[in-house]
Amino acid sequence: MIRKIKLPVLFGVLILLFLGGLVAFQTKNDRLFAIAKSIDIFATLIRELDTYYVDQIDPERLLTVGVEAMLEELDPYTEYIPEEESDDFRMLTTGEYAGVGALIGNRGAGNIVLMPYTGFPAQNAGLRIGDLLLQVDTIEVQKKSTSEVSELLKGPANTGVTVMVKRGEDTLKYSLNRKKISLKNVPFYGKLDQKTGYIKLSDFTNNASAEVRNALVSLKAQGATQLILDLRDNPGGLINEAVEIVNLFIPKGKEVVKTIGKLQQVNYTYKTTKTPVDKEIGVIVLINERSASAAEIVAGALQDYDRAVLLGQKSFGKGLVQTTLPLSFNAQIKVTTAKYYIPSGRCIQAIDYAKSRKDGSTGTVPDSLRKAFKTANGRIVLDGAGIEPDEKVTEKSYAPISYTLVAGNHVFDYATTFFYNNPTIASPSTFEVSEEIYADFKKFLVGKEYDYTTYTEKSVQDMEKFLAKESYFDEVKEQLELIKSKVNHSKENDLDTHKKEIKKILSEEIVSRYYFQEGMIEASLQGDPVIELAKEYFASRARMSKALAESSN
Repeated sequence: MIRKIKLPVLFGVLILLFLGGLVAFQTKNDRLFAIAKSIDIFATLIRELDTYYVDQIDPERLLTVGVEAMLEELDPYTEYIPEEESDDFRMLTTGEYAGVGALIGNRGAGNIVLMPYTGFPAQNAGLRIGDLLLQVDTIEVQKKSTSEVSELLKGPANTGVTVMVKRGEDTLKYSLNRKKISLKNVPFYGKLDQKTGYIKLSDFTNNASAEVRNALVSLKAQGATQLILDLRDNPGGLINEAVEIVNLFIPKGKEVVKTIGKLQQVNYTYKTTKTPVDKEIGVIVLINERSASAAEIVAGALQDYDRAVLLGQKSFGKGLVQTTLPLSFNAQIKVTTAKYYIPSGRCIQAIDYAKSRKDGSTGTVPDSLRKAFKTANGRIVLDGAGIEPDEKVTEKSYAPISYTLVAGNHVFDYATTFFYNNPTIASPSTFEVSEEIYADFKKFLVGKEYDYTTYTEKSVQDMEKFLAKESYFDEVKEQLELIKSKVNHSKENDLDTHKKEIKKILSEEIVSRYYFQEGMIEASLQGDPVIELAKEYFASRARMSKALAESSN
């Protein structure tokens, strides 16, 4: 992640000079002179600061600060990547790195294993979720940051690393051999019933389309005649992978996305180039507010060709294309070079960064300025605010007690304890938290801190603050105290009131201990309202046809 550091006043002056110079000069030669002048000022400024400033400065850090502040004037996707962050950036764009294949994070006592990825060194060696990292090789890591520990675990492929962990009362030592880690774009796929195939696509790094193709072919071989493609929480990635995925369902020679920018070399029309795997299978695509970029290209293109029904929430609205360019000394810049337009002609970019206000803020495209476009069947679709699903499903909000139990690590810790006391459980699709297990969880919580403020409590507190300013507060004081006592009484029963919700959260966490990431995803599908709605659509051919034929306005 690129650091965000506030710019000192001197760099602010420099940036103004730079931007002012670019605006003042219109011809190509004048613009080149302005750039050269600004660079010279920049270099001179750093040199003089290094010579005369009262304290020792770090020129490299000042350069990074200045560059990042300059890029903040543009959009959040244009980023400077110094040499030391190139490996992290490569992992984000390719899904590949060399290490042990485990997600780690700090849970209070130190850094612990949150998820060992299936088939990689950490899992193969026997590391488990909940293991507390004590030492990597000869370095003690309990007090180190997660990023520092992560860097220690990474290294060249085929090199060894020794890890010491605490598991319960035991201290264990594991010898691992690092290998090239390629994270899956499709962490899970399978059949939800006899006819319905399901593919979870979480990223668009290299091989995303190949993974989706393999999953689709496998599901069809297993008898799937309809498909749910889940793009929820998918942040996007490589545009060519998005095009290839659309091509799985759309005939050869069809436009998928067009990129248009300032330079001719970034203007390009991406078309399908292959025979589709299946252009008839019923497809439902799931999206939410965190589906972005390449995920929106896939969802939007399939919607524009009336090839799929979209369910969920409106997508993020990122219609900008980034290109990575090399800089001196192995640094890079990821720069926004174009906007993309999907087959109907619409750009789904929701925020207009080009028209930032004087205070630096930006605004979304107002509804009154959104333009209407048509799908292949003549359905009305709008630009400027992400992809609208064909049917909206309100995203579930959890009770405060549920948030607190998760944030306080009580669900995580109980699942770990449960795992060591129960060697096996049912499959992810059938496992349920029984009344006996839930009673055990409630017993586990005795004496543990998990205080929280309910929505009602917050309302009462706000009312009390408001009334305290009024002259008649004393008249309602007794009634307020009565309300507060009743709210507190109800709070004591929240574990029972929200039992169904908490059971679901517990179930997914417990399943992850036995079946890892794949099992956790499969378990999460049970009782998912969007999945259930998708099944209802598939059960009614008329409903599917109606969704793809009628105008949405």
